[in-house]
Amino acid sequence: MGFLDSLKAKLAPAKDKVSNLAQQHEGKIEHGLDKAAKAVDSKTKGKYSSRIESGTDKAKHALDRIAHKGDGSGTPPPPPPAP
Repeated sequence: MGFLDSLKAKLAPAKDKVSNLAQQHEGKIEHGLDKAAKAVDSKTKGKYSSRIESGTDKAKHALDRIAHKGDGSGTPPPPPPAP
């Protein structure tokens, strides 16, 4: 067993815990992402709105993948909407 295999085996419980927490608090996390995006957008006076929106969408998609990775549905969540 190589180093990476050993590391993956040790991190598996943490990965499951993160997935469960993300699933439980998905709404709160998304609200926090929206709030942070709004704050950054107001500080930059809308100069980077499209990039902020794109980054927020990517973060929400990643959260969705993490939260629903082990839900047993067998289908991945749909991709984020195109900008």
